[in-house]
Amino acid sequence: MATISDKARSYFPLQSVDAVVALFRSELDTQSSADSSDAEKEPNLTLLSVVAGMVENILTANKPAHHGKEDQRIGITPIFPVIELPNVEALCQKFDTQIKGSVDLSNYKSDFATRELVKKVSDIVWSSLTRSFYKDRAHLQSLFSYLTGNKLDCFGVAFAVVAAFQILGYRDVHLALSEDHAWVAFGENGSQTAEVTWHGKGNEDKRGQPITTGVADRSWLYLNGHPVICCRRMEVAALVSAINPSISANSDSIEVASMQQELLWMMYDLNLLKRYPLALGNLGDLESLEPTPERPSTQELFKEAIQVSSELYDNCHVYPYTYLGGHLYRAKDYVGAMDSWTSAASVVSKYNYNREDEEVYKEFLQIANDYIPSIMKSGSTGSCQQAVEFTKSSQCFANFLKFYDGICKWEEESQTPVLHITWAKNFIASVTKFPAKVRGQVEVEDPEGEANGTDGSEAEEKSGDKGSEDEADSGVEDINKNVVKSDGDAKRNSSPTTQQEGEGKQGSDANSTSLEEESLLQSELGLTGTDAQNTVLDLKTDFNDFLSSVANGGAFPGMTIESVMKAESPAEMAFQKRLKTQSSQEDISEYCRPDECRKEDTPEPQVETVCESPVPPKVQIDFKSFKMRGIRGIVTSKEKLNTAAIHLQLTAQSQVQFSKRARSTNDYEDYGSLRRRPRRL
Repeated sequence: MATISDKARSYFPLQSVDAVVALFRSELDTQSSADSSDAEKEPNLTLLSVVAGMVENILTANKPAHHGKEDQRIGITPIFPVIELPNVEALCQKFDTQIKGSVDLSNYKSDFATRELVKKVSDIVWSSLTRSFYKDRAHLQSLFSYLTGNKLDCFGVAFAVVAAFQILGYRDVHLALSEDHAWVAFGENGSQTAEVTWHGKGNEDKRGQPITTGVADRSWLYLNGHPVICCRRMEVAALVSAINPSISANSDSIEVASMQQELLWMMYDLNLLKRYPLALGNLGDLESLEPTPERPSTQELFKEAIQVSSELYDNCHVYPYTYLGGHLYRAKDYVGAMDSWTSAASVVSKYNYNREDEEVYKEFLQIANDYIPSIMKSGSTGSCQQAVEFTKSSQCFANFLKFYDGICKWEEESQTPVLHITWAKNFIASVTKFPAKVRGQVEVEDPEGEANGTDGSEAEEKSGDKGSEDEADSGVEDINKNVVKSDGDAKRNSSPTTQQEGEGKQGSDANSTSLEEESLLQSELGLTGTDAQNTVLDLKTDFNDFLSSVANGGAFPGMTIESVMKAESPAEMAFQKRLKTQSSQEDISEYCRPDECRKEDTPEPQVETVCESPVPPKVQIDFKSFKMRGIRGIVTSKEKLNTAAIHLQLTAQSQVQFSKRARSTNDYEDYGSLRRRPRRL
């Protein structure tokens, strides 16, 4: 199939992006020649890969550095390379000769490829690669790179094997793609799978083996058995999606990006991307840089990718959500971005983490330790209104907790931990920037199905009146320490029965101490006689009266905890308040009956409740991971956070026990070398 058709020859030389698009369109048009055989109706994978690779490598290699100002580069006309037919034809013929000269088809009589033949072809490609090169570098995914420098990356090897089988005349071998790996599906109905390439280091011996082991291990690389299985035309879409326009870490080739964008839109119109979420994401990424008029927007493309993943692949793809989250983050829609990141964490929680998941790990590492802390910093300083609204939203706080719950669930049952000290520090720093009132509006369902509120008070109320005396004592002690309790605890501690039980346990020592304090206060304020006696009687008030329902969410009207802390003495504040009330009562006492005077001596408890704002509904969430369940009462508490407990819980090993395995050097050789190849499968 490496032979170039007469129609394809007519498009050469290729001198523009439009000419390349026309060539691809011609190859994808299966009805272009009615008298052609079925085999000739397939697009020529070798030809298209060589052309795309040639354009990409010429435009991204050996680019001169620009040392002038930005405005000096504006207006320079991009120069598209001229792609001549003889050069392309020579490379295609070279690949055709190599494959046909290495495989004796007389030994393989079946109409469908066998595992032995798949292993044979993959070995041919593998053995011809240069050993001393970095396989994770850019621009190594095309047959042009293979035929001119004997270099291929993970995707490039898999694509070369599929193109080789097309040359051999086998139509059942197709490309299978996950979000960061590639293999082949073959046999009748594509029921068999085989590894033909590597991922990371030390995996050469996997070639020819089925992927069942990776699926059984719940590895993200294999998407729980829900990869994108390509047909011939979709393999062309995979080739285009794998194009990498980057020149360096900070610059891209405008010409290559434009060519890729035009080709993807053409394939979008041909419905070749309707089953390919990652290609839709790449197209949306390109649209965010250079929107095309009268085309779906970037956000619409990302949402379409999410819909495809949900409907066709059991919602097993992570990148559609991270694509959308990153786009919304750049647009400062932090609420929407957090929701997308939470969905991405929910998807990744279906898998078990291992060292080959470096690409998706780096995605979540950037979200948790860069994007979210940046939002929280802007919200705490007030420099961004969208970030301020984010920190005041209980739903955003709930999504933030669910995001980490997904990461912790991903870590469970894994041989390698995910969270380390940096994750824990940023988690604690972000939680503390959410106000206590916002944290208290989130309720976490415990494993037994009961709601765990700010400190578990509602669950305690359901357990009955057992231990009510101890609860009353602890309630008074907490209030004296200025510890704010939740709604349920406040109501329980303020009940008449509980107050009577607490007063009954005071004892004679407490009474004598109270009398001494009253005498001291009388002398300090210069009160004698009846005034002193009335004042002391008015000051005999429960400390619960100092707490305001507005500030603390309890049922007690009165002064706020902040005003109490600013005063020299809470008792003095209470006295000043009562004294003003009594003075106003004396002015009108001659007009009041005794019973009316007694009624007005008591302050109206609803004076401050009029200013209360409606309590927003609480957000209900549930945790799936053991780690987040362990700190659910801490992170949703209105009290001061126990950061040490959170730190220890998050950085601990997985809560699930697993058997130890023998260490090998290969387990650690590839851990420190993070792959740099872009996600362009």
